[in-house]
Amino acid sequence: MMAPATAPARVALLGTGTVGSAVWARLAGWHGTPLGQRLKLVHAANSRFALGNPEGLPVATSDILFQHAPQASSLEAVDVALAGDGTRIVLDATASAEVADRHPHWLARGIHVVTACKLGQGTELVRWQAIRAASAAGNSHYGDSATVGAGLPLLRTLRGLQAGGDRIHAIAGVLSGSLAWLFNHYDGMQPFSGFVRQARDAGFTEPDPREDLSGEDVRRKLLILARASGHALAQDSVQVESLVPDALAALPRAALDAALPELDAPLRERFAESYKRGEKLRFVARLQAGGLATVGLESLPTDHALAGGGGTDNKVAIWSDRYPEQPLVIQGPGAGAGVTAAGLLDDALRIQACAGLSAGASGRAKNASMGMGG
Repeated sequence: MMAPATAPARVALLGTGTVGSAVWARLAGWHGTPLGQRLKLVHAANSRFALGNPEGLPVATSDILFQHAPQASSLEAVDVALAGDGTRIVLDATASAEVADRHPHWLARGIHVVTACKLGQGTELVRWQAIRAASAAGNSHYGDSATVGAGLPLLRTLRGLQAGGDRIHAIAGVLSGSLAWLFNHYDGMQPFSGFVRQARDAGFTEPDPREDLSGEDVRRKLLILARASGHALAQDSVQVESLVPDALAALPRAALDAALPELDAPLRERFAESYKRGEKLRFVARLQAGGLATVGLESLPTDHALAGGGGTDNKVAIWSDRYPEQPLVIQGPGAGAGVTAAGLLDDALRIQACAGLSAGASGRAKNASMGMGG
């Protein structure tokens, strides 16, 4: 990594929920250290309130948003806060489609974007293309390490392999921390719905666990990996097997908890079939040769590369020219505010460190050197 630029990067943090608060706490922990001198938080906002100071916000706690007469929040205020020269970074710790739609706007204006939100690159192909085009036009970086695997070096590895002339042949992975937890704990004896409630109450799933059980979150992550591997897949190109029966999917959220036992019989049957073969159930995303992409529940031999692991671990196997038979496997925590916040700030620090690259270097060349998207 290059030596940091003289001036710190000016940062706007969007989102003060679980992940955003963890980002703020990490910045506070860096106060007075060399790392803390490289990123200056000048704007912070959630969906209701915003606070800004061009000289830098106090980073003791994100609660300051509600203690010092904050202003009303708006995305236009980000442009004002980050106006001027120097390295400027938007840290998107939201799950907002409205914010994701704004990413190309900032990138085209030379403002770097670092995000944990999968909506930018993991949904409509046109939005992904707009992000890439805006990044090139603005000579700006799109830091997306935290969008898949909560900051595990998945995207960086895929791009690094290809930058060295390698071709990605296939990818298979357990990409959902919540579904990993469920199938690491489900024993076929206790109701699956009980484990779903435990995972929800522990914060491993979304407040509505159908968002996890439907496979939609995994679809988005697989699209991000596929597009980073050279397959510009459309959103509906991924075949998804949902674990949610149609009747359960149609219920209002208020009626969901009482109806969760509808999951039990189908999952008990799937578990019994897998157990008889001495295998394990895992919810797997696959990208195969030619761009065939699938997401769904699979029964895997116990010695399969994806069958191990524990807790909320993500585990991803990559087959390429270099790894044609035995895949490269990357494993680690795939969920959690702490690791996601660390992934966001890692990307921000890489951007700040690379700010000293010559002005004539193209955005694409810079992105390749950093292992970033865009």
